Amino acid sequence: MTKVVLITGSSKGIGLEIAKYLADKDYQIILNSRRPIEESLLSQFESATHLVGQAIGNVSQFNDAKRMIDEVQKEYGSIDVLVNNAGITKDGLAMAMSENDFQSVMETNLTGTFNMCRHTIKYMLKQRSGSIINISSISGILGNAGQVNYSASKAGVLGLTKSLARELASRSITVNAIAPGFINTAMTEVLSDRVKETMLSQIPLKRFGEPIEIAKAVEFLMSSPYITGHTLEVNGGMHMA
Repeated sequence: MTKVVLITGSSKGIGLEIAKYLADKDYQIILNSRRPIEESLLSQFESATHLVGQAIGNVSQFNDAKRMIDEVQKEYGSIDVLVNNAGITKDGLAMAMSENDFQSVMETNLTGTFNMCRHTIKYMLKQRSGSIINISSISGILGNAGQVNYSASKAGVLGLTKSLARELASRSITVNAIAPGFINTAMTEVLSDRVKETMLSQIPLKRFGEPIEIAKAVEFLMSSPYITGHTLEVNGGMHMA
């Protein structure tokens, strides 16, 4: 039976790469964005076995998250895998950071993850199976100057992951996290050569990761029923636990 995979924040970047990779693996993919997905993006899924679905809404809004989950459940009959990837950054030093810049990052990255988990687990509990994979960050483990909001939100995702894993394990529902390091995305492309060189000096493998390497990590965790409450670090050796 084809598994239904809902990926938040999947109209670009790592989320889109996860969606494209899994779509070619015979999964039913549901994309998520705040706005309807453009046809030019959907055309990238022409080789997918199943017609890609859409869940349009804002994960940071509790009722919006509920509506999206209910609609996906009604149309596809199950949500087998939830990948919480949606996230934003509003970097700046703490002494100059506005309340809005702190709260908005927390609301999307952490509250949004909770909202989607909260409404999905109702259905996973009934089917007594499921996999939730939360995308955190190396910043949530090490911290990062200029990212107190982002680092706090991603550290919170790790705590949420462990607690939820303990709550759901008895129903054969696994909850894990992935903490990417520096990954080649639009966010890293705009960095200066000097900044990139500084980043690379911290990575033993001496290269940035690729989005497909995060996608493969997602597939590994969603296919591993005896792993739960775990944080899989994909960072080129930048942090070794």
